[in-house]
Amino acid sequence: MTLEEIRKDIDSIDDQLLVLLNQRMQLVHKVGEIKRSTKALIYRPEREKQILDRMNSQNDGPLNKQAIEAIFLEIFAAARNIELPERVAFLGPEGSFTHQAAESRFGAMSEYMTLPTIKSVFEAVDTGRAKFGVIPIENNQEGIVYETVDLLNEMNVNVAAELKIPVHFALATEAENPSKIKRIYSKDIAFRQCRGFLNKYFEQTHPEEIQVESTSKAAKLAAEDPESAAICSEIAAKLFSLPILFNNIEDNGQNRTRFYILAKEFVNGKSGNDKTTIIARLPDTDKPGILAGFLQDFKKAGINLTKIESRPYKGSEDFNFWFFIELEGFFKDENVEKVFKKHKNTIKWLGSYVKNA
Repeated sequence: MTLEEIRKDIDSIDDQLLVLLNQRMQLVHKVGEIKRSTKALIYRPEREKQILDRMNSQNDGPLNKQAIEAIFLEIFAAARNIELPERVAFLGPEGSFTHQAAESRFGAMSEYMTLPTIKSVFEAVDTGRAKFGVIPIENNQEGIVYETVDLLNEMNVNVAAELKIPVHFALATEAENPSKIKRIYSKDIAFRQCRGFLNKYFEQTHPEEIQVESTSKAAKLAAEDPESAAICSEIAAKLFSLPILFNNIEDNGQNRTRFYILAKEFVNGKSGNDKTTIIARLPDTDKPGILAGFLQDFKKAGINLTKIESRPYKGSEDFNFWFFIELEGFFKDENVEKVFKKHKNTIKWLGSYVKNA
């Protein structure tokens, strides 16, 4: 086949895809009408997981699992906005990794609110100004985000879903090569996580390292300064039309950040591969065996606890603590429900949701 013939075949397939996608959206619109009449939830992570699992089981290539998920997550996002437009709040600024996480789940069509603090995202969801909120909960190199944990204890919002994204940094600049870069802007943590790259590529020139409040701000400054560069996310470089000179410059390629999607009065259906997040406010934590006895009930029930963090009661003179806990299973599972009933006066259920591998 000639190149022109191949392109004609591709155009024909694209035409078919457009017809099929519009047919899908027509059905989605009908689903939205039913959901609105019954006040059912639009966002159903467990249903999306079922579709992705089915697509991956039927796939024989050349698309890999990641490509299939990227394509269908964008389709899901477009479909949800046809069912009911969504306003999504996220921890800013624009171009941050949280922005990237939000778009990876809710797509480019959603209405986004860029907010300056984690608390302001919680408040937007709690008051209904936003349907969903996206905030970081944990980085596998830097650890837990305690502000998020404390606000989950203080405010009445649910965890609707979790998602994990790889943290990749880019060196973005108007300069043609590293030797012409005199200044590098970035956040302190980005400088730390890209130190090996900086030592190798700027061993002779030693450009000035200027710390700013966000990698997005770094990209903005570098776009205005042709003798500078930014260590930033790919989405930040794109936002400010800043060319990327090098991708994936982080020293540790396994860097991952986990995010929670927050919602108000949100209850998922069971997916078969679920996690649950709770707060445990145990009495008399200064006495021996209180926590051990509580945890023993989970062990007896065959429930795997994947995370436990202790946090102090604010404003208390005593050294008493409450506990942030994640466990495997759905809150309606028989063994989980049994433990929850036993400790109903001490457990605050935050959400059961699809486990994100």
